[in-house]
Amino acid sequence: MARDDRPQVLLRFADGLRFLLPSRHRSAEVRVDRDPTATLGHLVQSTGVPLTEVGGLLADGCPVGPGHRPGPGQTADVLPVERPQRLPASPPRFLLDVHLGALARRLRLVGVDTGYGNDLDDDTLVAMANRQRRALLTQDRRLLHRRALEAAAFVRGHGPDDQLRDVLDRFAPPLAPWSRCTACNGPLVPAAKEAVEHLLEPGTRRTYADFARCRECGRVYWPGAHHARLAAIVETAREAVAAAGGRDGGRSAPAGGGAARRSARP
Repeated sequence: MARDDRPQVLLRFADGLRFLLPSRHRSAEVRVDRDPTATLGHLVQSTGVPLTEVGGLLADGCPVGPGHRPGPGQTADVLPVERPQRLPASPPRFLLDVHLGALARRLRLVGVDTGYGNDLDDDTLVAMANRQRRALLTQDRRLLHRRALEAAAFVRGHGPDDQLRDVLDRFAPPLAPWSRCTACNGPLVPAAKEAVEHLLEPGTRRTYADFARCRECGRVYWPGAHHARLAAIVETAREAVAAAGGRDGGRSAPAGGGAARRSARP
């Protein structure tokens, strides 16, 4: 990243950001060639760390913005986002990219307003996130480098359970479990059994009495065989938000939360 015969800038990354650096630079200090036209924000992103993950910048110990142009030999400290992080929209609203479908269903299960589509390209994601005032969640760092993005975040974790804990720890959104359709994000409302029984399998009609239905797509929910597993996800989410200092707005919908269709399960 740097040549010995050029003026350089020393970037010092906090522990919480080092995993985003290439393996050869994870010693926390990275020397980069100074370009008099390059901003500090540009130099940071050139290492692979998106500015969405940066909570503060110090140049020789003084706070500066990403537009600061560092001088030769200057040292810059790159600090992580402070958690829980505030977003422009309150309560937080999210849009997830195509690779985070399982996370989208879990966020909806706990009542977080979550947009998702498996056919949205990068340009559409950026435009939709800005238009709907949603924070874009992704593991694609190139997408996070888009200047047009107004709010976004890198999701940590390899599986949906770890990813859910990361998002809840970072943003501590208020929770409303069992209130959203896991398939389309629409609101769930109580449904009388006689109003939905024509949509049910005979075994379900005989076994269950409490139902909810999505106002948007019409899917039917009840506390079915997967309820215990879903309830465990909800309880873990509540604990994560409480630990992050957030407000737990959890409440139970009349149907109790089992999914009616396989495609709607987290």
